[in-house]
Amino acid sequence: MFVDKAKIFVKGGDGGDGVVAFRREKYVPEGGPAGGDGGNGGDVIFVVDEGLRTLMDFRYQRHFKADRGVKGRNKNMHGANADDMIVKVPPGTIVIDDDTQEVIADLTRQGQRVVVAKGGRGGRGNTRFATQSNTAPEIAENGEEGQERWIVLELKVMADVGLVGFPSVGKSTLLSVVSAAQPKIGAYHFTTITPNLGVVDVGDGRSFVMADLPGLIEGAHEGVGLGHEFLRHVERTRVILHVVDMSGSEGRDPFDDYLKINEEIKLYNAKLEERPQLIVANKMDIPEAEENLQEFRRKLAETGTDRAIFAISAAANQGIQEVLYKAADLLDAIPDQPLVEEVAEVEERKVYRLDKREEQDYTIRRDNEDFVIDSPSLEKLIKRTNFGSHDAVMRFARILRNMGIDAELRRRGAVDGQTIRIADFEFEFVEHE
Repeated sequence: MFVDKAKIFVKGGDGGDGVVAFRREKYVPEGGPAGGDGGNGGDVIFVVDEGLRTLMDFRYQRHFKADRGVKGRNKNMHGANADDMIVKVPPGTIVIDDDTQEVIADLTRQGQRVVVAKGGRGGRGNTRFATQSNTAPEIAENGEEGQERWIVLELKVMADVGLVGFPSVGKSTLLSVVSAAQPKIGAYHFTTITPNLGVVDVGDGRSFVMADLPGLIEGAHEGVGLGHEFLRHVERTRVILHVVDMSGSEGRDPFDDYLKINEEIKLYNAKLEERPQLIVANKMDIPEAEENLQEFRRKLAETGTDRAIFAISAAANQGIQEVLYKAADLLDAIPDQPLVEEVAEVEERKVYRLDKREEQDYTIRRDNEDFVIDSPSLEKLIKRTNFGSHDAVMRFARILRNMGIDAELRRRGAVDGQTIRIADFEFEFVEHE
């Protein structure tokens, strides 16, 4: 079964907690702080593996969580960083953030990698908080939570040659004749609903991968029918074989079919119009086909389009070899490089230093009688603060004061004992004399 779309959950490992510890040595009666930092959590990293061809594995495992960092230890020993979680994906995988629909990465090359969920920083031990005024701090940070999110994986077939055309024009039959692939073949529309891949041996030492792609219908660029499920695979092919039912066996005009398919491709992505394309006039073993082919050539010439037309019968295995030679020649002339622009990998890890005035970001609003402070950086600080420690609580209060939040609350009318909310935490406002 070919799986070309999957939705999964990824989470970087949490950072290990820092610790509060002091030197306890025989001849050091008043040893200083000796709490080590926690280790960093592991990242979740996607790596391209050419041995994979589908997203099948992601049907059975949908959650990927990296390990958390090791907690710090005494004697200034830092906790170990967690190992990264490596997840292998097939070439042609596009990684999309499910919430924002932002494209995180477009993975096309063997070994290409991207961090999709960063691990959290380890918390700092009390050694880091020693100052001249507080030489024995009892402050240690909790580890930072790892990044987590739902992401969507979309696989665009990585094929050299793609077969396009209306349903039931003979694409699957052609693929079955020129390769060892065994696509489902039937006399009804959308027999092929997922791409089939086959390796084609040209016969002169050359070979290439051919994809039989699901048939198109009008409105596909807007998602009608298989729509985008089809068109995103066309983007990957380096050469397009446009298969046309030249017999008109279903009552359609072959040239009209040709125009409609190309229009759908152009409306989806204008750059695809420039992709090398060969016209394969199929079903030439049917009597009406020859007359239709002559009319097709005349109409094509009137448009000024200079595309080669190959008359074949896939069912009778006639005229196919010339198409394969020409497709191989075109592939030889095209640079072997990704056909889509790569997306920059995830930005560098940001380190928040809340004691600096320039990074003080917050807004204050009223919610009935309460004051609510919205601040991403403060929410991070709360998660890293151990409120069971008096020193840590005092440090948190000092940061709020240095950020000007105390003064702003007072200016807005906050009084002693009034409730202040930051994220899911509630505090009482205390008026200092």
